Amino acid sequence: MTETERVFLLILMINTVVAIVYFLYNQWYHRKEERHVVAYLMRTIVMLLCPVVGPAFFLAGHMIYALFFRQDVDLEDVIFSKDRVKTYLRANTEQERNVVPIEEAMAVSDRESLRTLVMNVVRGNVQHSLASLALALNSEDTETSHYAATVLRDVLNDFRQKAQELYLAMNEGGKEGPEYACALIEYMNAVLVQEVFHDMEQITYVTMMEEACDYLYEKDYRQLKAVYIEWLCGLLLRIGEYERLRRWCFRSRDLYPDELSSYTCYLKLYFTIGDKKGFFDTLNRLKQSDVIIDKETLEMIRTFG
Repeated sequence: MTETERVFLLILMINTVVAIVYFLYNQWYHRKEERHVVAYLMRTIVMLLCPVVGPAFFLAGHMIYALFFRQDVDLEDVIFSKDRVKTYLRANTEQERNVVPIEEAMAVSDRESLRTLVMNVVRGNVQHSLASLALALNSEDTETSHYAATVLRDVLNDFRQKAQELYLAMNEGGKEGPEYACALIEYMNAVLVQEVFHDMEQITYVTMMEEACDYLYEKDYRQLKAVYIEWLCGLLLRIGEYERLRRWCFRSRDLYPDELSSYTCYLKLYFTIGDKKGFFDTLNRLKQSDVIIDKETLEMIRTFG
């Protein structure tokens, strides 16, 4: 056996002894933690299969960790509590800084701000920003108006399809009919209140929403919420259907005599058609009632009362 071979065997023996001692020590030290025992077993196998290189690799890693990464944990700001903590995200100042109202952006021909605003609107809940997109159609910037028209067309087409599906499901009857009617009213109001359709189409969909309210009134009036009637009255007022509006005002007062909307719907009707007697009679009844008044109605009482 040559000198070189004897040195090689000596290195193998030393490497084997180091690996076995390393494994036995860690197996004893971490005997209660199974996951650590398995981890050190794998390291021992690496050290046996890679003499010198394996131990040197793990030793170097341990030295680097000890020198540069190991440090005491600062627990001064840590709160050990089960109380729920509410966190606040910082505002996107870069985005907010570049956004102005559409009216202002169009007034000063600020194409960059207008495009940024349209993009931010599209990223959010588009269904509740249709009026802003409709306003952007009048922009002199062809790119902005084209993009707004494309998005508005897609959203309105989706609205037409879903509204028709809900309407048909409601008319099929059954126990779920009132639920479909409620879903239809809530879905349609969110779009119709923004007045993005042409007059005839707006009237058609308001009539469809009124049919859903009629369905609830006849099938299960308990699901016909006061706010549903208030929404419908507002839409009927905008399209000038005063007689139909009067009928729903009566139903609102009949079903919900203690709701503020039962008074405000009448007030808006009488004010629009110029019925002073009806307006002030309703206003006086509201003042004498125990109904809780909101800020807008309070200002009305202060102005006319």
